[in-house]
Amino acid sequence: MIEPLEIVEESERELSIGWSDGTETSYTAAELRRACPCAGCIDEWTGKKILDDAQVPDDLTIKHTSIVGRYALNFHFSDGHDTGIFSFNFLRELK
Repeated sequence: MIEPLEIVEESERELSIGWSDGTETSYTAAELRRACPCAGCIDEWTGKKILDDAQVPDDLTIKHTSIVGRYALNFHFSDGHDTGIFSFNFLRELK
């Protein structure tokens, strides 16, 4: 199982993760917000995306990041959105 070894908030707009297989991935706040897997952004029954990507500004920032257990991150975005739980597997598959 590939796990994060290092999670670095590079800036308010960018986060990077160093993985146990030596890979490093970087994510922008806007990219993460547009990929949010929460029920407010993705229809739980159909899996269809509800969030309109055009409504997420490119200059969005991450105000706060929380670790959820040993399996995920939660981001508090500058647009007030904070309900997504981004599992490490989900984050790894984004890149």
